[in-house]
Amino acid sequence: MSSEPPSKTGLVNGRLWGARALDWAEAQEGQFRAGYEDVLKRVGLSAATWYCDIGCGSGLAAYIAAEYGAQISGLDASDTLLEIARERLPVGDFRLGEMEDLPFADHSFHVVTGFNSFQYAARPVRALAEAKRVTKPGGLVAVMTWGPPDGMPAAAIVGALKPLLPAPPPGAPGPFALSDETALRAFAQQAGLEPMEARLVATQWSYPDLPTALRGLGSSGVAMRARENSSAAAVDQVHQAALAPFRQPDGSYRLDASYGWLIARA
Repeated sequence: MSSEPPSKTGLVNGRLWGARALDWAEAQEGQFRAGYEDVLKRVGLSAATWYCDIGCGSGLAAYIAAEYGAQISGLDASDTLLEIARERLPVGDFRLGEMEDLPFADHSFHVVTGFNSFQYAARPVRALAEAKRVTKPGGLVAVMTWGPPDGMPAAAIVGALKPLLPAPPPGAPGPFALSDETALRAFAQQAGLEPMEARLVATQWSYPDLPTALRGLGSSGVAMRARENSSAAAVDQVHQAALAPFRQPDGSYRLDASYGWLIARA
């Protein structure tokens, strides 16, 4: 592990993303399942695989990986999300910590993933380089992020919160900084990885009713930051207005989303 002092990004992100951990696990995390499954199908998991998910949240990706027989580890900045991950998968080794200073030994894992996580680090390249460090030579590191936001309804829902958020620090990358494949490949190379396969996954966010949709959308760290900067009512009002075009005749909501992923060799 590097002797350089770690960033304390996790102290902030852990609080924000863990504030409504159960809502995230029950109403929102499943909206990303198609991306998790697509990546995990391609990395060749088996009972002989030591696997780690960085920014594991409430553990859905880890749970899917365990269905392949893999030996599971995970890291997150939120105690409350990790509690749910441990309940879902008691055999997993889930740890609290910083992406930029992972509490795992060099070359511990055959496969390491980061699903919509690395872009939230204060130093994303440092975080990805840490993922490489804990991956065995020749092992795989997979990064999943948002697909291109232009014309994507799910991205528009996320973007609708912008007026309620505090001004970002100068040079902050934003949630869609790695949505372009060229940027994603360059990101991997900067961390010392060899980019390989990249792909876009089209999926759909689906909610049975408005209360569930508001519960899920309001559980993200971004929504919690907007809530702290404005109010819970303001966040719900923005989400309700943004969701209106996607209401179905039965009162459910369905909107398209896409995720981009890259698999790289350590």
